[in-house]
Amino acid sequence: MPSPDLSILIIDENRIRASIIEEGLREAGYARVAVIHDVNEVGRTIALTMPDVIFIDLENPKRDTLEHFFSLSRAIQRPIAMFVDRSDGTMIEKAVEAGVSAYVVDGLKKERVKPILDMAISRFNAFSRLSRELEEARSALEERKIVDQAKGILMKTKGLSEPEAYALLRKTAMNQNRRLIDIAQSLITAANLLGP
Repeated sequence: MPSPDLSILIIDENRIRASIIEEGLREAGYARVAVIHDVNEVGRTIALTMPDVIFIDLENPKRDTLEHFFSLSRAIQRPIAMFVDRSDGTMIEKAVEAGVSAYVVDGLKKERVKPILDMAISRFNAFSRLSRELEEARSALEERKIVDQAKGILMKTKGLSEPEAYALLRKTAMNQNRRLIDIAQSLITAANLLGP
């Protein structure tokens, strides 16, 4: 569950609607809540305050305004809850692609603010974890390709079997106190320098 010490930024040109969100957050125990009404100041305010969570309320969103906030969402890597009065399938899809954690259509009510905050943070954390795992898997696959290429070089040049080539890479890495991937990469670089 989110900590009451979270800093939350509300972006809303409509002061009445902003006060609904702010009141919902304060009633839920959040004290570090800031509100800005000028959407032109958004980038600067976020850079200065670095909020933990952002609530964006767009009463009648224009497509270019939504696009601006979607690109902002991609850049800042924070949980974002966005309230809009109306939307279409394309905009919802774009919101999801941009990493908006909660996209609420026609649902701005004070008592819904806390559950939406919780959901936005949970979804953001889950998405971040999946992105990190995907990147680790890609990296592991790339490393495996490099190690396989290095094994191939050793098998060809030294007449070793695959297990022998791998054992030689491991032994060299341990002896030099380096990672196996670094030894493999060095071997590939050296082989490329020496040519066919």
